[in-house]
Formats: sequence, structure tokens, C-alpha cells
Amino acid sequence: MDMTAAVAEPIASDQPLLRVQDLDKHFGPVQALFHVNLDLPSGKVTALCGDNGAGKTVLTKCVAGIYQADHGEFFWEGRPVHIHNARDASRLGIETVYQDLALADNLDIVQNMFLGRERLRTGLLDEDAMERAASETLSSLRVTTVRSIRQPVASLSGGQRQSVAVAKAVMWNSKLVIMDEPTAALGVVQTKMVLDLIRRLRDKGLAVMVISHNLNDVFEVADRIAVMYLGRLVVQDAATKFDRQSVVEYMTTGGFGRSGGRPAKES
Repeated sequence: MDMTAAVAEPIASDQPLLRVQDLDKHFGPVQALFHVNLDLPSGKVTALCGDNGAGKTVLTKCVAGIYQADHGEFFWEGRPVHIHNARDASRLGIETVYQDLALADNLDIVQNMFLGRERLRTGLLDEDAMERAASETLSSLRVTTVRSIRQPVASLSGGQRQSVAVAKAVMWNSKLVIMDEPTAALGVVQTKMVLDLIRRLRDKGLAVMVISHNLNDVFEVADRIAVMYLGRLVVQDAATKFDRQSVVEYMTTGGFGRSGGRPAKES
């Protein structure tokens, strides 16, 4: 597989790769998202922070096409687009790595990476082509700790599983990779492996959105930080503009404490 097809080129534009504008989402009488605006630029890691129930998962699922927004617009590379389902998101180049990773333990690494997208040659599985493509993708991301690409996923460590899930996502011409709590339940060494992997995605020119409660990880890897509070995105800016205390304050008060009673504006 030509690896140039598997990674995004940085967009030569002032436009973010994805712009979410005025997004609303209701579940019956409950409004889960209020006029959310979010920019996700290429070649940057954007950390999405917020307490439980802040709306992070709902926003993520709207971007991934799992939920349909009730109101609002998406702009992809500056052009308006519709994301009605997961296929629309995938066609644009949006891939999501959920917390449960959605890997099949009984299948090996290659089988997982091609699950539902198997390559055929003369009506049979083209095992050689799939092995080559999987191996090239893993090596391009410097995922070198797996013993064999034919080992069952059940035999992998938490960090290796996360790495395989990310490699699976970036194989398909993805330009935006969304990662939901990628270091949850990982030890120090495994966490470092995953954070290094996130940096490599950024360095390849992809946009990365990381949903995380772990502020140590956020400040370790994020270029930008966006904070949600009670369904609203209350602030987004360069990570250098924040410290841990300010992020916690936005997460717990929505910025009301620092702006004299008004919600913080998005920059």
C-alpha cells in the first residue's frame, strides 16, 4: 500500500479542517448541546475537556455521524458538508476510536484492521496485501512493540490495543482522528506509548481530537484546549493560554467565576 494515501497532507489554508458552528442537540425535552462552536485544525491536537454530562460524548457522536444534530452546520476544509451518518463522516476522513476500542479479541491484528473492509483477489481474501498494508501502517506510526501482526488482539497490552485501534483508523485516508479517553486504565509506560502515537498523528498532518479527563495527559500532548460545561463549549484556545487551575475552573463553573458572572467567550 502506498502510505502517502494513508495520511493527510496539511491543509494550506487558514480554515480549520473541521468547523462546527451553532450546533444544537435535543433528546426529547432535554437539550444536550447549546450553540456549540468548535474548530479542529490540521496538524494540531485539540483536547476536549469537561465534567461528566458536559456534552463531550454527544458532540463527538454528532461529529462522527452517530447522532444527527438538530441545528447547526459543519464546514470541512471551508466547505459546508452534511454529516447524517457514520458513513458520511468516514467518507470525509473522520474516524473515531471509542473507549471500548471495538476490537475483536478472537481475531488477529490484520483481521481487526480490515474488519468489514477486507481486500479480495479473485474472490478470495488477499491476505498478503492486507498483511503488507497493516505492517506498513503500523511501522509508519512506529508501533513496533507487537510481536507479530498475526497475534490475537486478546494477547495485546492496553497500550498495544489502543495503538492497533488508532492504526486501524488511520489506514482509511483519515484526516481527523477522534480519540475517546485513550489513556484510561493504562499504566505509565502504556500511557507514554499512546501519547507518543498521538504526537505522530499530529506530525503527519492529521487533526486529532482527544477527549480526556486526565489533565496531565492534556497538557502533555494538546496544542489546543476546548472546554465544555453543561452542553456549552465555553472556551477554546491554545494550550499555552491555560494552566490546570483555569481548565478546572472552566470545567466546574463554565468560566462564570473568572468573567464576573458571564460565560467565557470562545476565542
